[in-house]
Amino acid sequence: MNVKLLFVLCLFPFALKAQGFSGLGTDADGFAKPLPKPVFQFPADHGPHPDYRIEWWYLTANLSGPNGKPYGLQWTLFRSALAPGEAQGWKSPQVWFAHAAITTPEQHMTEERFARGGIGQAGVKAEPFHAWIDDWQMTGPDLNSLKLRANGSDFSYDMVLTTEGPLVFHGKDGYSIKSADGRASYYYSQPFFHIEGVLRLPDGEIEVTGEAWLDREWSSQPLADTQLGWDWFSLTFKEGSKLMGFQLRQKEGKTFSAATWIAPDGNTISYSDGLFKAKPLVISEVSDRGIPTQWMVSLPERGISVKVTALNPKAWMDLSIPYWEGPVTFVGSHEGRGYLEMTGYE
Repeated sequence: MNVKLLFVLCLFPFALKAQGFSGLGTDADGFAKPLPKPVFQFPADHGPHPDYRIEWWYLTANLSGPNGKPYGLQWTLFRSALAPGEAQGWKSPQVWFAHAAITTPEQHMTEERFARGGIGQAGVKAEPFHAWIDDWQMTGPDLNSLKLRANGSDFSYDMVLTTEGPLVFHGKDGYSIKSADGRASYYYSQPFFHIEGVLRLPDGEIEVTGEAWLDREWSSQPLADTQLGWDWFSLTFKEGSKLMGFQLRQKEGKTFSAATWIAPDGNTISYSDGLFKAKPLVISEVSDRGIPTQWMVSLPERGISVKVTALNPKAWMDLSIPYWEGPVTFVGSHEGRGYLEMTGYE
């Protein structure tokens, strides 16, 4: 058996389910669970929460080259616990994996890394902020000023990020409900990063600039066992407002949705189940499966009705746990660009 595959199957039994994400609804006995009315403590909460089963530091960026050509960038570090709590050395129950990608209209380049906690190969420190796995780094004095780097077999990037707005809390003050029976996560974002730097691609170096969005989320049982996967949108409007919206697909064809409207000054309005809607318009064959690569997204309470189109329909993360992730553009009642993640498509 492939050694990497054996590693993944041993550490992540839920990887056998649809795209590896529906298994997030399996039993989480012994782990901490998010509770309403969270009180966040910063900078400590920028760091890890080992009593919870899953956690991520998830950054995506929409970029432009000197000639206006669009690019997308992803840098994600995941923590998954085999058991609650922390320990030193190889006794640590924490495991880490990371994904990096660059997307162009013609190419989608990906890479992944794996590490065991407790031995220094990967981790996150809150102050000064330092997230790493091997030589992949997201580091800075705090979350307001970061340097970012990653590399793969056919790409690498070095980026600098600076904030231009406040942190944003989703759901009810950062308590984000994910199902009708009340499963939830703690969820906040920094969607106001300015990003610039260098992409190194097979055909040379490209200087780029744009905007980036960092998601911070942790939980132990965010999905119900009837939920198959999710469609997550982060949209930045030309006038400066932003929208985060997601829907979780049910086995019986229904969805559970939520959204956050983000004003240019960082003020937010949260929208509960059923108000945010996403309907597939175009299904593309991607990695031998049908993937929605154009959507009609609406939030009538804000007058939003936009057609969202993938920059590169083939932006499939063909990794140990596969999913679709890539940059998008949108037109309609509003115009702009953003990112789309889709999981659970068999």
